[in-house]
Amino acid sequence: MSKELIRLSDCVVKFDDEVILDRLNLYINDKEFLTLLGPSGCGKTTTLRIIGGFQKPTSGDVFFDGKRINDVPPHKRKVNTVFQKYALFTHMNIFENVAFGLRIAKVPEADLTRRVEEALELVNLPGYGKRGVDSLSGGQQQRVAIARAIVNRPQVLLLDEPLGALDLKLRKDMQVELKNIQREVGITFVYVTHDQEEALTMSDTVVVMDKGNIQQVGTPVDIYNEPKNAFVADFIGESNIIDGTMPEDKVVRMYGKKFPCLDGGFAPNEPVDVVIRPEDIDIVPVEQGQLTGTVTEVTFKGMHYDIIVDFQGFKWLIQTTDYSPEGARIGVKIDPDGFHIMKKSQYSGRFGDYSSYSSEYDELNEDTEAEDEE
Repeated sequence: MSKELIRLSDCVVKFDDEVILDRLNLYINDKEFLTLLGPSGCGKTTTLRIIGGFQKPTSGDVFFDGKRINDVPPHKRKVNTVFQKYALFTHMNIFENVAFGLRIAKVPEADLTRRVEEALELVNLPGYGKRGVDSLSGGQQQRVAIARAIVNRPQVLLLDEPLGALDLKLRKDMQVELKNIQREVGITFVYVTHDQEEALTMSDTVVVMDKGNIQQVGTPVDIYNEPKNAFVADFIGESNIIDGTMPEDKVVRMYGKKFPCLDGGFAPNEPVDVVIRPEDIDIVPVEQGQLTGTVTEVTFKGMHYDIIVDFQGFKWLIQTTDYSPEGARIGVKIDPDGFHIMKKSQYSGRFGDYSSYSSEYDELNEDTEAEDEE
């Protein structure tokens, strides 16, 4: 049974009249890898800053191990932070960078040396102590920043977009590395990112945020397979989100047809959002299809094709290894477990239609998001 370590209770943060966090309630367990995930401006970094003591909530309480710590300054909290900009000291070698906090704490030299060497070993940089910061790659500098944080033996490590400055391959390698470090050190990691893959790859728990509110908390598998609303479904992976109704339990109606599904507990004929992941759709001959549509766009992605299909004016994305040319009439088949039924929300009707789909557009969005975060 996990022990609760941190709790944010009814935390509000306002700057002038703008509400950044809106009565946020969240608890974090000891030794948990928890990720705060959401778009720019959703409040995730502010949440991290509250835990670290860099930001006081306008109202609400912060508890650490059962004690209220609203007024405890950052240096007196059992918390260390790794930022996107690593803030390493260029006039010191790697050993002295990592030893910095221990020297301030007046740790005896023999103990200090042992702990620094252990920390460098842990981040896969043994024997790097005498090197200068400028001789290291971005990924190695990142590891030094982590070693400097964990050598002080905090109970919690806060990481604010720490992989943002790295290239894609290095980012993927560091995702695995960070998870391994967290397991080995056995401390709580609270990680901030807008990258859904990072969140799904590393976390025990993902907290999806938007506009200062938590939209959903769960394991990566839960959040991907059972999104609570259209925002979560759209933000985590690709989704086709279609209007439907639930005539009865385990039956969803859309496009005037009934489909067997696994969900229940809705009022008779309640309007719902129907989520269908692109990889859960099988292309079949027209006469075997539950629905038939026209292929409007095909993009080769290496492992699969992204195929856009028009069903009565609403564009679906299908990810498949089967090629279908533009203009082809196709049938589609979806198994009952391929439908995820969600209650209507403020996000209904805003996502899931791929009529303006283009992979270049996606990349453009990612670039501007990265700039916004800085």
